[in-house]
Amino acid sequence: MRFGYQRTVLGNAALALLIQTVSVSAQTVQDAAGPAASMPASLLPTDLGVDGFYASRGEPVIWLKDDAGRAAAARVGALLRNGSIDGFSKSSELASEVDEALQRGQPGDDKTISAAWVAYVRTLNAPLQEVSFGDPGLRPKSPTAAAVLSEAARAPSLSEYVGRVTSVNPLYAALREAALKEDLGQNPEVISSLKRLRLLPATGRAILVDIATAQLWMIEDGAAVDSMKVVVGKTSSPTPELAGSIHYVTFNPYWHILDEVVQRKVAPIVLKRGVSYLKAARYETVSNWSESDSVDPKTIDWKAVADGSQQVFIRQRPGPNNMMGAVKFSFENDFDIFLHDTPQKGLFAKSERGLSLGCVRLEHAERLTKWLLRDTDVPSSDEPEHHVQLAQGVPIYLLNLPANLQDGKLAFAHGADRQADVATASVSATNADATAEAVPH
Repeated sequence: MRFGYQRTVLGNAALALLIQTVSVSAQTVQDAAGPAASMPASLLPTDLGVDGFYASRGEPVIWLKDDAGRAAAARVGALLRNGSIDGFSKSSELASEVDEALQRGQPGDDKTISAAWVAYVRTLNAPLQEVSFGDPGLRPKSPTAAAVLSEAARAPSLSEYVGRVTSVNPLYAALREAALKEDLGQNPEVISSLKRLRLLPATGRAILVDIATAQLWMIEDGAAVDSMKVVVGKTSSPTPELAGSIHYVTFNPYWHILDEVVQRKVAPIVLKRGVSYLKAARYETVSNWSESDSVDPKTIDWKAVADGSQQVFIRQRPGPNNMMGAVKFSFENDFDIFLHDTPQKGLFAKSERGLSLGCVRLEHAERLTKWLLRDTDVPSSDEPEHHVQLAQGVPIYLLNLPANLQDGKLAFAHGADRQADVATASVSATNADATAEAVPH
């Protein structure tokens, strides 16, 4: 069968971000540079900095060569004057340097403007330590001075180039604009959200899970085209901030039950009702997760399992009551976190949805499936763990966004501080997220 999907742009998912603090003045920006603006940035030599880039050029100026360039430089100065919203501590100082350089208008002042611009662009791509990158390709890479200035020198319109680069993505641009209109450029929750939203691509498809509000957005070219509620980690086992890529969808997944759930919930019931309970609940005892050879449950010391002195591997077969639901979405990360369906749809009616052991449960898993696989033929199969490859990997970001836009207005997540610093928290989730209360009785 082939999944179809109808694009519907949502108006309540405009979000965004700009930069984090980098202490670089116009006189001290030293990075890589290159011999000529026409040479590809990948071929430019490094460690020459802004001065080296200018020394290698036949043309002495970028910004001051005409009125259009000076207008673009003025735009840079205006952006820097509001740079505190981006967490850029040197923005005001650099804005003054750009303004003074424009007033003087000497060839050497062009380098001052370029140095400020390089500092600005580099902060837009600064690393973010709070987020764990399972896909290294998604990690921000700070560009060299040569790459930044070569692109500026080649731009048909410097003003359009400045606007495109500093917009980062449509989600960023909308949130930043709304916050500035409401004079909230110093608000720490706005700055925190902007810092994270800079990670999202401006083009292509991506998935954004906002841990703070327990919401998921499907994004195309920076605009949200669909959204749904999700369940995220509870306070004792928070969902970590992650970035990875989904390359396949798993139909008919097993539920691999966590050791603590087996000890506290399953083993006591087996001791009370006998091993027949396992069959009724569609549970299988196996040798380990990689081999999955069947183990006779009658040979297991369930008292030892209940007191934690013996480990047993239990999985639930696919079916209507499987805690993974009908489909699972895995991606590489250090915490074995994934997205999945759930039979417990009543959880999404709750305003507080921090209920899992770390993984993310989806309100409408079928909609995410159709969106991901819309260009893929999916053969029907009842086989457990049936993997279907995507034509192209889709990046996914699990982020804490304490500030966002709802229906075009700035809004703040209730209880967002509950999830603040989850990247450094001790995460207990391994490869399943169902709470102990979710174990079928």
